[in-house]
Amino acid sequence: MADHAAASTDREAAVLERIEAFRRRRPRLTDDVVTLAHGAGGKASAALLDAVFLDAFEGEPRGPLADASTLTLPSGERLAFTTDSFVVKPRRFPGGSIGHLAVHGTVNDLAVMGARPEWLSAAFVLEEGFPVDELRAIVADMAGAANAAGVRIVTGDTKVVDQGAADGLYITTAGVGVIPAERVLGPEQVQPGDVVIVSGTIGDHGMAVMLARGNLALEADIRSDTAPLGGLVDALLTAAPSTRWMRDPTRGGLGTVCNELARDTRFGVVIDEARLPIEPAVMGACDLLGIDPLYVANEGKLVAIVPAAEQEEALRALRSHPLGVHAAVVGEIAAEPEAIVVLLTTFGGTRIVDMLVGDPLPRIC
Repeated sequence: MADHAAASTDREAAVLERIEAFRRRRPRLTDDVVTLAHGAGGKASAALLDAVFLDAFEGEPRGPLADASTLTLPSGERLAFTTDSFVVKPRRFPGGSIGHLAVHGTVNDLAVMGARPEWLSAAFVLEEGFPVDELRAIVADMAGAANAAGVRIVTGDTKVVDQGAADGLYITTAGVGVIPAERVLGPEQVQPGDVVIVSGTIGDHGMAVMLARGNLALEADIRSDTAPLGGLVDALLTAAPSTRWMRDPTRGGLGTVCNELARDTRFGVVIDEARLPIEPAVMGACDLLGIDPLYVANEGKLVAIVPAAEQEEALRALRSHPLGVHAAVVGEIAAEPEAIVVLLTTFGGTRIVDMLVGDPLPRIC
């Protein structure tokens, strides 16, 4: 009996040691050249960002990385400022186009910071020979998306490169939004016991784009969820004013967003697999392709951390909005395991959800 107890204690100690080693791991840049994985939003992206860009550009002590930077004007007003580039292939897919993404991706990065998006810039890199009619259609998509989101495109730029140098068209947008004084969001607000809410089904955008490429011999009725989140955010923050933190789970999906939250808060994020809202067609496509839907991009969903006392009000507000009909509580914040994301599986077990490795879905935004 004593030997059995000692062996059990040794096993527990070994498990705790492995968890601690996992927790201390930090992505390191070991590549000599840039790969597609560096654009996937996971470990390789984090390593490239940390080793190249942050060391060169950051002039102040490094804080948590967010979807936009918060700037305080001399008057005391706070702005959110963000920029993003779009290289999706194909340029048009069920539910949207690169033009819709260029607006929605930028306004959503502002909205989840608590800002009300106001102004955008748009820069185009065009390949010689690009059809003008297609360009007109994409620009019309952008204009319509901006109008629906309540923002104005106020400045921009256009460059043309040699044929074969840009795969048709790339778009870069930047955006500015005003943060109301009463809105204070950030990982430092998050507390154990808070709940994790997603505003709808996950993985729709990434799988819609993958199937639209037509090289997988799969057919399914999957549409991108690309949409502006400003109205949904306003509804949530009105109903649940103590909301702690928000992100839109684009590249790297819900799994990557939760890992970034765990890293910044040093708390555990516990996700219940049985409560994840996933369309059957998306789940079926992911199963056939061997892709975990936790890592598949969304373009019209948000992840919110809300105090448990306000979860019912939050869900009611989200579900009353057209973009939040399938909102669900999918997990909670825990003091332990520290800085790790854990999935409670439908089989009754648990597994660690690590940062995305590699890039199973390149160029989906």
